[in-house]
Amino acid sequence: QVQLVESGGGSVQAGGSLTLSCAVFRLTLSRNCMGWFRQAPGKEREAVAVIYTRDGSTNYPDPVKDRFTISLNDIANTVYLRMNSLKPDDTATYYCAATTWRRSGSCYTLSEGDYPYWGQGTQVTVSS
Repeated sequence: QVQLVESGGGSVQAGGSLTLSCAVFRLTLSRNCMGWFRQAPGKEREAVAVIYTRDGSTNYPDPVKDRFTISLNDIANTVYLRMNSLKPDDTATYYCAATTWRRSGSCYTLSEGDYPYWGQGTQVTVSS
């Protein structure tokens, strides 16, 4: 079955950087939406970055725009999330997720329920 494996989480001081990786197995990322989501204690899970693997188009919500970058290595079938200028508010468990094959992108229009495949999550803790 499809498997997503995240890595790269950890603890960092405010202003620091981390790069998360999401290796995807048994799903070829040709025309899929890939998303990074996060969930902080007591809060709902939210999307922080999405990418359409067909053309590399990306989308970010305002709180992370210009700080987070999602990218794809299609040879390695791996998606990355580079996080710069981290803030304590970025502390959360981060998850990657994948859709099935999609004819068109517009990944920013999707909700969590549109992603059938999820990783196990990786913890990011940002201290002040």
